[in-house]
Amino acid sequence: MSTSLKGKNALVTGGTRGIGAAIVRRYAAEGANVAFTYQSSKEQADALASEIEALGVTALPIKADAGNPQEAADAVSIAVEALGKVDIVVNNAGVFGIAPVNEATYDELRRQFAVNVDGVHVVTTAAVDHLKDGGRIIIIGSVNGETSIFAGSSIYTATKHAVAGLAKGWARDLATRNILVNVIQPGPVDTDMNPADGEFAAGMTSMVPLGRYAKPEEISGLAAFLAGPDATYITGATINVDGGLTA
Repeated sequence: MSTSLKGKNALVTGGTRGIGAAIVRRYAAEGANVAFTYQSSKEQADALASEIEALGVTALPIKADAGNPQEAADAVSIAVEALGKVDIVVNNAGVFGIAPVNEATYDELRRQFAVNVDGVHVVTTAAVDHLKDGGRIIIIGSVNGETSIFAGSSIYTATKHAVAGLAKGWARDLATRNILVNVIQPGPVDTDMNPADGEFAAGMTSMVPLGRYAKPEEISGLAAFLAGPDATYITGATINVDGGLTA
């Protein structure tokens, strides 16, 4: 493990579970101080904070609902007040739902957009004036941002297309400050939201040429690369990490 992020300050939303927790751990292992948000389990958040503080970095768990604009913006303020300028923002918090078009209610559309799109927009716009020039904004999207993988995912697919579009626009807006904006688009990842032994697993795995789900650490590795010194000419990109699903 390198120390390429030593002394950097990062904010990760949805940082106590799955991909988010893997990113928090990876950034800390590479020397970054990490603020991360959680929605409900303070015990889980405190345990993760203690784990990464043992590596000699600062950890800051922040209770915030990514779907609540005020809480999402406040999380940025809390992180900035505690850490100072932020170098890396990772928009990871997300929700998922399945509903065919005749059952896709407006409430469900708003639930998914509130977290997957509005939350990303609020956190990023709140953070951008506190980002150091040369900073990084990373969005954890989905391969559904490129194509709809299965029926019933129209709303989720729309949210992931939306954040990919935001990232491309922001990459142009922030290029003069050398702030790089990219989207990681995972395929199926073994998390509690979509476990490798869950109800969708057999169907999803059969579509993946590598024949398995990704591990969260396979996503966090790319998140570390994009935040580090070897990714200085990558911006506005959507990068699929999907075992060949969209090949």
